[in-house]
Amino acid sequence: MKVKKYIGPTMPEVMKKIRKELGSEAVILNSKEVRHGGFLGLFQKTKIEVVAALDPDPVLSPQKPAIDKEIPLPSKETPEESLSSNQQVLDEIKQLKSLIKHSAEEKYDYPADFLLVYQHLCDQEVDSYLADKIIRSVMDKFNNLTLVDYKMIVKETKNEVKEKLNELNFSGLSYENKVVYFVGPTGVGKTTTLAKIAANSMLKDNKKVAFITMDTYRIAAVEQLRTYARILEVPMEVAYSQKEYLIALEKFKDYDLVLVDTAGRNFRDKKYVNEIEEYTSIGKQSEMYLVLAMTAKSKDLTEIYDKFNSLPIKNVIFTKMDETTQFGSMLTISLEKQIGVGYITNGQDVPEDLLVATPELVTDFVFGSITNE
Repeated sequence: MKVKKYIGPTMPEVMKKIRKELGSEAVILNSKEVRHGGFLGLFQKTKIEVVAALDPDPVLSPQKPAIDKEIPLPSKETPEESLSSNQQVLDEIKQLKSLIKHSAEEKYDYPADFLLVYQHLCDQEVDSYLADKIIRSVMDKFNNLTLVDYKMIVKETKNEVKEKLNELNFSGLSYENKVVYFVGPTGVGKTTTLAKIAANSMLKDNKKVAFITMDTYRIAAVEQLRTYARILEVPMEVAYSQKEYLIALEKFKDYDLVLVDTAGRNFRDKKYVNEIEEYTSIGKQSEMYLVLAMTAKSKDLTEIYDKFNSLPIKNVIFTKMDETTQFGSMLTISLEKQIGVGYITNGQDVPEDLLVATPELVTDFVFGSITNE
């Protein structure tokens, strides 16, 4: 096993060095940003440090791999400098052994350019298992990996993702159901999203819209929706009980669309989800959207989805796109849970900051920065 560390100003430049010295079969063990140069900690430049490896004989002997070349030490050193230098070498050897072990455990056996795309997906917070599945599917489509370049891999990976997303139902309101519920944990932007969708329905589709809020736990939430109702000139009712909710539904029976804002509470409280189930099981035919914030961790979003999974969720709405640069959670939720995305919000302005989601749009968000690498 030949292991070597490379440092360069950008990842593409480092990859060129790796391909030139180790070839296309090289495997990246680790990559990170490091700072070099400067004076007294100032004016340092950020560079990319990559540890790559090449196994010239993968079908192997039981013997432990040996380091091909010894690292030469400076010829003239004081005892203190020699001790420091030796310790540095030992630390680097330990680090390389750790990286090799980590690589073996994670089964990072992709060629270098494929690993670069895999790392991009993981950096975007796509679940590592899902990213591995996508990359291996792309590798299977190429008969001769030595003739594949980085741009071809990116293009084919994007196509693979779009194909998988096209199998799901990506759609916003169809107006087939009059009553539409918005559910999700507190602080994700349900009320603002509801107002944006209402404005779009009124302005673009000329629909007659009304609001009902069940979020009586927070006074600010009721007032926020009341403000939107006043601006949009739509009627609004506050339902403190199932009886009041049914009365409100009857009052709005002649409206084209009734948007229902549910309470934003701790999603881990099963009682909260049960209350929503009780409300949504009565009244007219309806559809439901789960609202999730892209600023949350990917694992947290998966946990949230699982808590609401007992509800008849039609699609997911992702909010706060403008507050993050990592969009892989959309891909993870969609493909792992086999559910489409209805809308994506990218700001606070009503109704402008609302995008109708498509497989192409989600794919472009996830791969947006990779074309610049």
